[in-house]
Amino acid sequence: MVKPFVPQLVYVEPQAMEYSLGKTLIDKFTKMGIEIRETTSHNQIRNLPGDNHFQKYRIAKSTLVVGLRKTMKFDTSKPSAEYAIPLATGCMGHCHYCYLQTTMGSKPYIRTYVNVDEIFDQAEQYMAERAPEFTRFEASCTSDIVGVDHLTHTLKRAIEYFGRSEHGKLRFVTKFAHVDHLLDADHKGRTRFRFSINDDYVIKFFEPGTSRLHERIEAAAKVAEAGYPLGFIVAPIYLHEGWKAGYHEMFEKLEAMLPNFAKKGLTFEMIQHRFTKPAKRVIQENYPMTKLELDEAKRKWKWGRYGIGKYVYQNEEQEDIKDTLGRYIENYFPEATLEYFT
Repeated sequence: MVKPFVPQLVYVEPQAMEYSLGKTLIDKFTKMGIEIRETTSHNQIRNLPGDNHFQKYRIAKSTLVVGLRKTMKFDTSKPSAEYAIPLATGCMGHCHYCYLQTTMGSKPYIRTYVNVDEIFDQAEQYMAERAPEFTRFEASCTSDIVGVDHLTHTLKRAIEYFGRSEHGKLRFVTKFAHVDHLLDADHKGRTRFRFSINDDYVIKFFEPGTSRLHERIEAAAKVAEAGYPLGFIVAPIYLHEGWKAGYHEMFEKLEAMLPNFAKKGLTFEMIQHRFTKPAKRVIQENYPMTKLELDEAKRKWKWGRYGIGKYVYQNEEQEDIKDTLGRYIENYFPEATLEYFT
């Protein structure tokens, strides 16, 4: 079982201490005996320990920065939401393929923001602009927020905030099973709690530092018991030897372990493995021994949004993924909705 994240090192922006959450967190980490250093900005962490890139990278991934979110413009989000809501940045997991490898670049440390009410005020403005339509906010575009929330409870506050809101809904996805503190949140059905799942091969070789499949499914069952709308992201769908059997087994386990009532209203999202040239470079630097297949010659080039291209599977492979996994979902979860395959 992966233990809940505890930082080895904490940095704090002085302004964060003007917020009650900033004071609470620094007090908590002081009592835990964790070294605390001051920094002028959460974007400028210098002098991280470590003799080489490999060590520095691993220490950064276990470093937490307590700071303020200064830019209040929210990004427009993924296919499943209108906006990203920025409660944290960075992740303590070590998923070899993760797109945060390149978006985080030289700043792989984890940042949590304490000016939560200001973030909610901005969300309020976005909701007012779109009312009476609902506005959906995605809380996990730049982090696995559940992985740090047992320490900060900012996600819990967001769940309850959107529960009270008139026109807001919240979504996030996680690979961590540390959900107990979120089970009594007053969500009022306005938050869709999603788990990222994969077959045992992908989790074993490419997702170190995250909860195992059975732990994620056990956590999903608890979340369903707590009345949250539930969803699963199968991502990245990765073609390894025996992938059809691997994913079949994954859906079989999911069906067997989820209580029957939780199978109604389920959503699935499917994302094939993709990579960019810069991502490949960073992945090979951070995980030099990775088994991840990153051969451009085997892939198809696809232009993405914002003019950034990526390598995806060939058309026939994509069809095979869609048909195979689509069939598994239909067989095991006939009442579920497949939101998209990309």
